[in-house]
Amino acid sequence: MSPKTPGIKQIAQNRKAFHDYFILERYEAGIELFGTEVKSIRAGNVNLKDSYCTVKDGELFARNLHISPYEKGNIFNRDPLRPKRLLMHKREINRLYGRLKQEGLTLVPLSIYLKNSLVKVELGLCKGKKLHDKREAAARRDAGREMQKSLKERS
Repeated sequence: MSPKTPGIKQIAQNRKAFHDYFILERYEAGIELFGTEVKSIRAGNVNLKDSYCTVKDGELFARNLHISPYEKGNIFNRDPLRPKRLLMHKREINRLYGRLKQEGLTLVPLSIYLKNSLVKVELGLCKGKKLHDKREAAARRDAGREMQKSLKERS
């Protein structure tokens, strides 16, 4: 999924997930929302930090996905932290559930975007990073910055 693809508008990204986890696979899911929540998402009032997904009774739910109440929504606003049901095929949910239980992986929302006016969630099947992995990634990133800086100075 690329934000430059026609018909796709990036709303929010979970940068903390890229810092804390190795992303093994990516999935696209729909999300069950109410009208005021959709309006709030279109306005960009959503926070993916510390959100995760769980499977309960064969259904996939996003937890700690904070969608701020819509300012003009009055009585129709919902609880910002309510569990939101994600829409995927049952086969996919069962396969994900098996991998989550067997391999000890985590399912994390990576981004929320609009795809042809529908709200979609990009999910990542993730494995947690250890402290030394985070340090190694930071060192690699800093080395890349230094190389870019030296190339820029030469030209």
